[in-house]
Amino acid sequence: MTNPTQITDVPIGGEGIRLGQFLKFAGLLDSGGDVKAAIADGVVSVNGEVDLRRGRQLQIDDVVSIEGRAVRVRP
Repeated sequence: MTNPTQITDVPIGGEGIRLGQFLKFAGLLDSGGDVKAAIADGVVSVNGEVDLRRGRQLQIDDVVSIEGRAVRVRP
């Protein structure tokens, strides 16, 4: 049996944020270049589905996952 990924809540202080911005804000990736490459390579998922759009608008309670780490958008 595998352990489920622990989800960390990341408050954004608002209603929404773009996926590319959130990946940097949450500390999952360091630079815009890293974000662009990770999304293009299909290693970023939102709510369990791969998303290839840096500009995707995330909403409260969306869960973003990359390389075994998962974070939830919180107000």
